[in-house]
Amino acid sequence: MRIRRTLAAVIATAALAGLGLTGAATATAQGGSGYTTPSQCREGGGTPYLHNTVKCWGGKYDGMIVD
Repeated sequence: MRIRRTLAAVIATAALAGLGLTGAATATAQGGSGYTTPSQCREGGGTPYLHNTVKCWGGKYDGMIVD
């Protein structure tokens, strides 16, 4: 019984650590591109500002160029 709990704790910790690394890699990949579409900007909670600067304001893609 004790071995099962220990094994479950190790597996759970490894799974959570893996999810954290995957999330960080995904965020880096998205942030590194610098471009987003108007629909992605809206879905991420931002507002595409298409007047002078053509950037996404707010949300997940804040500051990215809208292409």
